[in-house]
Amino acid sequence: MNGLRSSSIRPITESEEAIRSALAEASIPTLLAALIHLTGDHRILKGPIRPETAVLGDTTGGLSEADSNEVREQALQALIEYRDAGCPPLPEPPPEIVHEMMSFVVGQEVPERYVPMMLEELALGDSDMRSVNWSAVPEEARKTFHVAIIGAGMSGLLTAIQLGRAGIPYTVFEKNESVGGTWYENSYPGCRVDIGNHFYCYSFEPNSEWSEYFAQQPELQNYFEHCADKYEVRDRIRFNTEILKAQFQEDSCTWELTVQNREGQTENVIVQAVVSAVGQLNRPRTPEIQGLENFEGACFHSASWNHDHSLENRRVALVGTGASAFQIGPELAKIASHLSVFQRSPAWMFPNPDYHRRVENGKQWLLAHVPFYARWYRFLLFWPGSDGLMPSLIVDPNWPHPERSVNALNDEARIGFTEYIESQLSDHPELVEKVVPRYPPFGKRMLQDNGSWLATLKQENVSLITESIDHVESHALVTEDGISHDIDAIVFATGFHANRFLWPIEVIGRSGAVLSDVWGDDPKAYLGITIPHFPNFFCLYGPATNLAHAGSIIFHSECQVRYILGCLKALFEQNARALDCRETVNEEFNQRLEEALSQTVWAHPGVNSWYKNESGRVTATSPWLLADYWEWTRHPNLGDYEILK
Repeated sequence: MNGLRSSSIRPITESEEAIRSALAEASIPTLLAALIHLTGDHRILKGPIRPETAVLGDTTGGLSEADSNEVREQALQALIEYRDAGCPPLPEPPPEIVHEMMSFVVGQEVPERYVPMMLEELALGDSDMRSVNWSAVPEEARKTFHVAIIGAGMSGLLTAIQLGRAGIPYTVFEKNESVGGTWYENSYPGCRVDIGNHFYCYSFEPNSEWSEYFAQQPELQNYFEHCADKYEVRDRIRFNTEILKAQFQEDSCTWELTVQNREGQTENVIVQAVVSAVGQLNRPRTPEIQGLENFEGACFHSASWNHDHSLENRRVALVGTGASAFQIGPELAKIASHLSVFQRSPAWMFPNPDYHRRVENGKQWLLAHVPFYARWYRFLLFWPGSDGLMPSLIVDPNWPHPERSVNALNDEARIGFTEYIESQLSDHPELVEKVVPRYPPFGKRMLQDNGSWLATLKQENVSLITESIDHVESHALVTEDGISHDIDAIVFATGFHANRFLWPIEVIGRSGAVLSDVWGDDPKAYLGITIPHFPNFFCLYGPATNLAHAGSIIFHSECQVRYILGCLKALFEQNARALDCRETVNEEFNQRLEEALSQTVWAHPGVNSWYKNESGRVTATSPWLLADYWEWTRHPNLGDYEILK
């Protein structure tokens, strides 16, 4: 491919002074890559200015100010020349140079096996590198194959977009009145993403206008609204509609769906395939506490925030100290007369000064106007978290301190995170014992922190309570030590029924197999996507596909959607009606999965998290390298499936 300039890049018309001002905010490693595109000068890769090893959350490259200024001056001249030439298309470097650029930008060798995956992630051309080629499949064959998508959140919209591009008809069934999924439902104060926004977006739909490095809920919701409109998905969504039942019809190899609208009216819909995009974190979990029904104040879950009830100048109980609580607590502390935080177990925090920071105007300009800058910036954010963390998560059976960490790298992280916590609590040593976790780092979901959480706990109007709640009274929570904590409102930040995949939908497959019975408390799916005896039924964000070690869940979803479309393409090519995952294939995969998970920190006996089921087996999280999962999901292996014709 030659003569490329991404269609999302805007032409440069600004003055030299305006360009210089924007360059002051540049990520220098990213700018060096863009400079190679602008000038075609590959000698930069051998020059004296070389970024150091990239660190998660840091895009500076560890370069001196003198070197950084030198790069800015070179970029300024190149951008002026580019502007004055009319912003022409730029030649794409050959693949071997792009590989060298990857290693140069991140300051370390990018292994050969990662190059195809990262070339795809870079997407230096205007095409979607993860789309499926449908040219060999007649359009007429596709038009008669209807797909139902359950859910219009991130992965449901992604599926709809790719099916639309393929010319395959679909209907999205969404229980809410708008798109966005978790970003529609979770509207609590402080709600924001905890993955860097510049790669928490579809690879084919980058956004140069994020106002914060970790955007808040309204901006995320707007992004998915924009995607629904741009890709003409909205008219194919049935809002306020739930799926009650999905049953496979063996004589026709179709699925019959029983759907219900908000008024309670039901109807049956026949489709050729079903894609579940319901997510793992969409059914709030409220703990069963004695006497809760007697509480007379406001009481709601963080995912069902009651915006009609003001908590200003009220005594508020925040139950939970996980990801949502980390975001809610600082906001409630600003307005409540007193905030009582009830903690079951503390969380490890990853120090990140950008967590609440706004994106500078200059950086927004660079992302929008400098050719390929946004693509390389995404790469620089993605790579340090792409499998690099995995070695610190694997149990070393000879490690002498298994109660506090799982290996030497994990212990180093524990020391660093503990020092970070202690540095913020030097004036409140009594809190240290309460907030430093006793389980190994990364055993539960790591939380981003810019100092706001511990600063909140130190406020005079905030109490951290570590005693378990015994019961609820009309205006109080009473802990097991007998102390009554007077409150006016309860906010439960207690997570979701993460292990109850697809609940409460009734799914019935071949020979009357009921999915809830097949799975019980131990859900298993091949690649987290397909399930034996449930032909043409595909899961997104299914069992053991949550990412807790690398990348973004959008990356995983893009891999899964490509795999699903590959399965549909195979159906057309085989002149078949359905694919059913072979039981032996599923069993073998899940044996490997269980073995891999058993060797991770998430399976540590001292860790109790939503990653585990009731028996303590990890069912939510993926132990695989991104490179492995990407490779496995590029194309389906038809030998893994029984083909129904």
